[in-house]
Amino acid sequence: MTPHTHTHTLAEPRLRSALTRMFEAATRDDEAAARVRNVRPHDREAPTAQELADANREIYMPISADGGKLLYNLVRATRPANVVEFGTSYGISTLHLAAAVRDNGSGHVITTEMNTAKAAAARDTFTATGLDGVITLLEGNALQTLAALRQPVDFLFLDGWKDLCLPVLRLLEPHLAPGTPVVADDVDLPALAPYLDHVRDTDNGYHSVTFPVEDGLEISCRL
Repeated sequence: MTPHTHTHTLAEPRLRSALTRMFEAATRDDEAAARVRNVRPHDREAPTAQELADANREIYMPISADGGKLLYNLVRATRPANVVEFGTSYGISTLHLAAAVRDNGSGHVITTEMNTAKAAAARDTFTATGLDGVITLLEGNALQTLAALRQPVDFLFLDGWKDLCLPVLRLLEPHLAPGTPVVADDVDLPALAPYLDHVRDTDNGYHSVTFPVEDGLEISCRL
């Protein structure tokens, strides 16, 4: 009996090295967040999304290692042609999505990032890991860049600013066929509550379950 041969991009040394480096850098996120709080102006309560993105440019805000593996498995299992991600940051979750697409042998990842420095760093990492060919990074406000999307969305991952997850989902709902997986990170964050209320109500066209990994992933299916 001939053994099966298969590709497993996550095991490639250059990708393992990049993920190790970024997860290590992310352990200093609390220090970077403290610096942001110390310099943030207090003359108004609500900075814009762009101001928040720029102020938090040093913060990785990564998905957890197990969360990344879960994303990889979900994309391998569902074999989507078009994966859309809201919120690249430095690209940790994007690499897991792209590795799964590469290992499936088909598909593409469209991801979004508002901060210019993060977008540039992510592009460098995508190139260094050899995954740039299956990733398109849209720089700017996702509500604007994704508005131009014309193709179906076969897998959606939401991990940008939590108060924008529901607006982004609503923007993309016309592109979601029945059975499309929709995943959101950080269910423990209060700002995600309106999104969770939406996808947990079957009247809105979703069946949803919380997966208990780190801060929680909400895994929903478009009905």
